[in-house]
Amino acid sequence: MNTFDFLKPLIRKTDSKIVLFVCDGLGGLPKNGKTELETANTPNMDELASRSELGQLVPVIPGITPGSGPGHLGLFGYDPVEYQIGRGVLSALGVEFAIQPGDLGVRMNFATLDAGGNIADRRAGRIPTEENVRILEKLRQIQMPGIEIHLLTEKEYRAVLVLRCSGLSSDLTDRDPQVTGVPPNVIKPNSSAAEKSAALLNAFAEKATEILKDEPKANTILMRGYAVYEPLPTFDEIYGLNAAAIASYPMYRGLGKLVGMSTFAVDGSIAEEIDQLEKIWDDHNFFFVHFKYTDSTGEDGDFDAKVKRTEEADCVVPRILDLHPDVLAITGDHSTPSNMMSHSWHPIPILVHSKHGRHKAVSGFGETECSMGTFGTIQSKELMPLLLAHADKLNKFGA
Repeated sequence: MNTFDFLKPLIRKTDSKIVLFVCDGLGGLPKNGKTELETANTPNMDELASRSELGQLVPVIPGITPGSGPGHLGLFGYDPVEYQIGRGVLSALGVEFAIQPGDLGVRMNFATLDAGGNIADRRAGRIPTEENVRILEKLRQIQMPGIEIHLLTEKEYRAVLVLRCSGLSSDLTDRDPQVTGVPPNVIKPNSSAAEKSAALLNAFAEKATEILKDEPKANTILMRGYAVYEPLPTFDEIYGLNAAAIASYPMYRGLGKLVGMSTFAVDGSIAEEIDQLEKIWDDHNFFFVHFKYTDSTGEDGDFDAKVKRTEEADCVVPRILDLHPDVLAITGDHSTPSNMMSHSWHPIPILVHSKHGRHKAVSGFGETECSMGTFGTIQSKELMPLLLAHADKLNKFGA
């Protein structure tokens, strides 16, 4: 029996409401003795920590660094090893594309090649979304016999490629080497079933690079995050929750949509995300609120910027509390230490506030305090049952 089958008989419908506030890449590593979270001035989270339960989340298993997809699926209670889904499908869902079972979704980055054919910038100078739209239009001239090609702007330098035909596979190597100073990889199949997909994507990349050769920044594409779309069981089916996802980046709305959440796009600040939360408060009983920039500043290697973004997230905590959620969880989907400039395997700090919490005296909300918290260290996939229990949404197991 899997976890979902085990939980279903225990679920009970109540009016209680849960907020999962995800500060993407929240965890970090020390600089001058303190992490970004511990360095930031976060009076609201710190005060809340003193009357909440703290702990750590391991997104997959110890030592494994997750992508954003596995990181969030774990938070939603889906075993990220069992439910593997590439970012291409998540991004396609996030931009409201009507993806169909069997479609191959691909995460596509615009990038910059130097005169020698090596990657100078994997993100094409973080071109604005308007440039993305213009450049993507040039690529729509690409055609391949018997293949439906769908190109979709995600945000900034990110785009989505969806191929539709029979016999597609995601069992492929990346075109993106994830380092600069080397040429893009040739996509290779990891199995005979993926040979067709590899040939199609290599041909598409070659055509795209030729079309974009005169662009000053976005003169090639990188590809990874392959996924053939298959629907997942939904939040309503598993937990009996009417869930909503609020996020500025399409991929994170895609994650919500993948598990059956209603999605709400917000183009502005975290304050505007809370505006949206207030508007829909009466319509749902579970709210996934996503804040991206604690992750992107960590990936940029900017410790001070990540500190400031963490402080931005802290500023909206009183507004969330003013809605009187029965449970408020604050955490990340993974750690993104700025001194590593990437996701990492380090446990993620977690705070859960409810009337049922076991409190202890703490100095604030940070990695050190969370490592000694009452929750201990658990896997991310174990979080949802805890949130349901704190919200009085689980019946007793057994006689």
